[in-house]
Amino acid sequence: MVDTPALLVLEDGTVFSGRSCGASGERFGELVFNTALTGYQEVLTDPSYCGQIVVMTYPMIGNYGITAADHESRRPYLEGFVVREMCKHPSNWESVESAPAFLERSGVPAIEGIDTRALTRRLRERGAMRGVISTVDLDPKSLLRKVRLSPTMAGLDLASRVTCEASYPWDEALPDAVRGWPLPFPLKPHVVVMDFGVKRGILRSLVSLGCRVTVVPALSSGEDILALRPDAVLLSNGPGDPEPLKEPIAAIRRLLDARLPLFGICLGHQLLGLALGGKTYKLKFGHHGSNHPVKDLSTGRVEITSQNHGFCVDLSSLPKEASTTHVNLNDGTSEGLAHSQLPAFSVQYHPEASAGPHDARYLFTRFGNMLLERMGVRAAAPELRA
Repeated sequence: MVDTPALLVLEDGTVFSGRSCGASGERFGELVFNTALTGYQEVLTDPSYCGQIVVMTYPMIGNYGITAADHESRRPYLEGFVVREMCKHPSNWESVESAPAFLERSGVPAIEGIDTRALTRRLRERGAMRGVISTVDLDPKSLLRKVRLSPTMAGLDLASRVTCEASYPWDEALPDAVRGWPLPFPLKPHVVVMDFGVKRGILRSLVSLGCRVTVVPALSSGEDILALRPDAVLLSNGPGDPEPLKEPIAAIRRLLDARLPLFGICLGHQLLGLALGGKTYKLKFGHHGSNHPVKDLSTGRVEITSQNHGFCVDLSSLPKEASTTHVNLNDGTSEGLAHSQLPAFSVQYHPEASAGPHDARYLFTRFGNMLLERMGVRAAAPELRA
């Protein structure tokens, strides 16, 4: 890895030359940029990045290393990692290894020493593009031919690559230092999480609410989920295009028919929109980072949010029973919806904020209040806001 040359080639023919700071090899994916200043470990282990090469806009990455407690999944699912400068000697008493060592051990190619500002501007102007990171083939023409033969993100079912193989319980809560929001009642409602690539921060947040959590595979049917006798269902985040996920959409419709409380996050928001009869479309370069402003239309409050998605719900396609609750202040796109007659709501962003600001954590409390109402508890918990 030391001073090993590496190339990054985009499908439009743009070539960036740099140095390897991860595993050796050659990997293809859709290039997207992330504007977060910290939280690179959560980015690396977020299953929603499956099929993508992530460009970090912040110039130095890796300065606090890799910690044991901050993984969002059991391993990285992204195809590659691009940075301006990678820190190889982190300073953090909790660090267990450096970011380059983690990438190398995980088999993820990474490249440093390139102009990430120029690359980001190119992606903003032309949109997300296919690309390749290679340390084994350093012929730009050869790599360009291979990039143009690689699959596009539209139409890809990537949730099936990252979902769990079998159902399992989850009982780990948030650390006490960042929790501060368990529901004040002795009951333990049962929440089933449909795993399309769920982040551990979401599961920890549910446990901190006082919930008993069961995680099920993405292709679980509505009847399979109902057989678990849940009090509510959470539709998780995940990668790829939501429209190919026909079986999960059918399952969500069955759960809506059963009038179970539903809470969708990220891909779960898109799938709820599709289950309600709406449509989705691909954004030019998506929303990736922890500084995206979102307006709550019911309160007028602006939240700074953590986001990671390349597809979006078409606001004009939603039925009249599904109202828009949140909008993105950068481009006016859908960030939340709620059904007027069913206990179902969703947001496009990540209220668990792993990593990111805690402005949206009240949404978990809102979900908890729906559970309280279903269980006949009159005294609902107040919504906690940052």
